[in-house]
Amino acid sequence: MYKPVPVAIGLRYLRAKRRNGFISFISLASILGIALGVTALITTLAVMSGFQKEIRDRMLGMAAHATVSGYGEPLQDWRHAVQVSLKDARVAGVAPYIEKEALISGANNQPAMVRGVLPAEEAKVSVLADKMVQGKLSELTPGSFNIVLGRELALWLGVRVGDDVIVTLAEFRSTPVGGVQTMKRFRVSGIFEAGYNEFDKGLAVVNLEDLQRVLRMGQGVTGVRLRMHDMDLAFDVARDLALALKGPYRVSDWTQDNANLFRALKMEKTVMAILLSLLVAMGAFNLVSSQVMLVTDKQADIAILRTLGLTPGKVMQVFMVQGSLIGLIGTVSGVVGGILLTLNLDAILHGIELLLHVKLLPEDVYYITGLPTDLQASDVVTIACVALGMAFLATLYPAWRAARTAPAEALRYE
Repeated sequence: MYKPVPVAIGLRYLRAKRRNGFISFISLASILGIALGVTALITTLAVMSGFQKEIRDRMLGMAAHATVSGYGEPLQDWRHAVQVSLKDARVAGVAPYIEKEALISGANNQPAMVRGVLPAEEAKVSVLADKMVQGKLSELTPGSFNIVLGRELALWLGVRVGDDVIVTLAEFRSTPVGGVQTMKRFRVSGIFEAGYNEFDKGLAVVNLEDLQRVLRMGQGVTGVRLRMHDMDLAFDVARDLALALKGPYRVSDWTQDNANLFRALKMEKTVMAILLSLLVAMGAFNLVSSQVMLVTDKQADIAILRTLGLTPGKVMQVFMVQGSLIGLIGTVSGVVGGILLTLNLDAILHGIELLLHVKLLPEDVYYITGLPTDLQASDVVTIACVALGMAFLATLYPAWRAARTAPAEALRYE
């Protein structure tokens, strides 16, 4: 009794049994349409966010958050750079590196990036030591000229642990007979599997001192790699370090080095969200139909309310309240369903695989053992707001038609 009149009448229309059962069916279809659209949208975006997070974590497990390298020449005083970096509380670890493109030859030839590291320091900036499936990273001792290959790279080269490979670097050295490409024989001492194709197929790791000797770089390195406590601060920390070193340095972070990948993933997620929003829009269109039919069915009621003094604006509010409640029920149902489906999606997928005796996500193709999901509160709130907005807009036209009802015309044949 304390509710505003439009709200009270709108709630009564929502609860009341209608003479026309088809209108009730259309209203139910509107609720289900909105709920299914919201559920599908929440689940799909959670899965896409999960894959994006999985890719980012696997990539950053092997790659540094940021790098500071010499501009056009090796970084000679890299120990000073390490000391300056560690004074910054935002830095979790620092390690020097050398990185060169090379052609690696075994039974077959394959281009790859050769990275020189200090095994004892590498654990501070990457998880390479934890990704070893054969051998140990610590076997990359100075002077051993051992090499660690990615699993896919080893398969392409046709080599195993204990075999020799020839590394041909894109560097020339002067000899009495002219320029000769730099070549060196390395022994395969280990194989790693990062679960990310760019590293598994395109990365080989050697001891930093061995690569310095092959390239005749002295004590110089390509640069230093940084790992942060907060990866989002990577560029700011690397820039501050370059300024503190007071020299011409090149600064890059993980977002710059992989800009195209993350831009593509973001675009894919946005396009998918737009496409799946059409499911919610279909539920909103059904809501328009049900509201128009309800207005037609309630012509006599509207006329009586008008003669009792209810203004056109109040009449419009009645049907806006009733339609918005339908949208609210559908949205809440969809949000609850989407969250529950996302949280149990891995178990559902496993059940389908057992039932149909198929492998929907083969490990040798996707490098994962389950379906990754990342349910983000911001995505859920945005989807709920969009669905409620569509439902509200869907009520405007039928409510406007109801407000324009002429009492005399509506009651003429009653």
